[in-house]
Amino acid sequence: MGREQWKKIWVGSAGNMVEWFDWFVYATFAVYFADAFFPEGNETANLMNTMGIFAVGFFMRPVGGWLLGRIGDRKGRKAALTLTVTLMSASAILIAIAPTYDVAGYGGVAVLMLARLLQGLSVGGEYAASATYLTEASAPEKRGFASSFQYVSMTAGQLVGLGLQIVLQRNMSDAALHSWGWRIPFAVGALGALIVFYLRRSMLETEVYAGSGAAEQEDRGTLKVLWQHRREAFLVMALTMGGTVAYYTYTTYLTKFLSRSAGMDKSTASLVSFCALFVFMCIQPLAGMLSDRIGRRPLLITFAVGSTFLTVPIMTMLKHADTFWPALGLALLALVVVTGYTSINACVKAELFPTGIRALGVGLSYAVANALFGGTAEYVALWFKNAGAESGFYWYVAGCAAVSLVVYLSMRETRDIDLNRVAAAGQQLGQQRPAGATSVTPAS
Repeated sequence: MGREQWKKIWVGSAGNMVEWFDWFVYATFAVYFADAFFPEGNETANLMNTMGIFAVGFFMRPVGGWLLGRIGDRKGRKAALTLTVTLMSASAILIAIAPTYDVAGYGGVAVLMLARLLQGLSVGGEYAASATYLTEASAPEKRGFASSFQYVSMTAGQLVGLGLQIVLQRNMSDAALHSWGWRIPFAVGALGALIVFYLRRSMLETEVYAGSGAAEQEDRGTLKVLWQHRREAFLVMALTMGGTVAYYTYTTYLTKFLSRSAGMDKSTASLVSFCALFVFMCIQPLAGMLSDRIGRRPLLITFAVGSTFLTVPIMTMLKHADTFWPALGLALLALVVVTGYTSINACVKAELFPTGIRALGVGLSYAVANALFGGTAEYVALWFKNAGAESGFYWYVAGCAAVSLVVYLSMRETRDIDLNRVAAAGQQLGQQRPAGATSVTPAS
């Protein structure tokens, strides 16, 4: 992999890290600011309300996937990536200065809601733009490896958030964190986003996009063209379902699950998550490299089988793992299984679409699935807990993985697809395919 390709991966990944730091830090610090925006009462109910707002951000992701995916296909990947980080910086600033319930009543909730809507818009576009950019910027035989850095950077952003949480927990009192300390990570996120904005202004466009002729297509990045590739769009949604639920279960929800269900103190629960996520981050490129050798489907199938049959026993044992080492071992087992999905899902989705519709096709399809399943995962988990049937959530996660398993078993391999050939075929189909005809999923 050449120097220019590494530069593209670095700039794309650095921005993705900041985007996801800002996104995940809301979830990791929710236990500290949940009571600040609502009247005193049931602590679990307040956390549910706060995570409900977290879920609202996910429902803006389809809008972001559509709007910024369209921009990515019509104006280029660079333009979309620069805009996403601008929106994320604005949202982080809003949360950092949001007034509490004691100061402005439900006015603080309104500010929080606006910020989450902006974050949802931003992240909805970021996933598509970064997945497309990292896939297109790499050599054909290295696409799995290169695209794995999307989840490396996503996890790095979460690790920085968790690391900051651990530092603050060890250097500030619990009362100070609940009072004002939770604002610190949002201020840090806003500063990081401004730095990345500067980096992305000088980033290079991918050769696949620049040389594809997509920029000259009048109907590029439109819903009309996406409808011609609706089979691929529905495939993306179906293969995302199990992966996104499992990912959010063992990442953003894990700390809260260990502290509230297993009875572990917050600092130890955060340390378990930090250590597990660090290992998880390190193995993403290894799994991506493996997919370049043996294909994408074997990894996806391994994930789905493991998640279907291991989720219930892992979560059941985690609930009784109230010390560091048992909890870490179980969390690592779960995240190794999830790696079969996370390491390659970006390139698999990007490989399904032609260049002129790739950003929109990946972004909108993925965002819809994430809104329905990823964004609601924590809320569903807390709903089951509040209803006194917490184990029901374990079966829900396993069931979602089982649905995706059916898709993985029936889909075709995408490893050897030539992105430039698919681009040319997509242009021909866009010109010749009669209205209402169904597109053909590319063969391996």
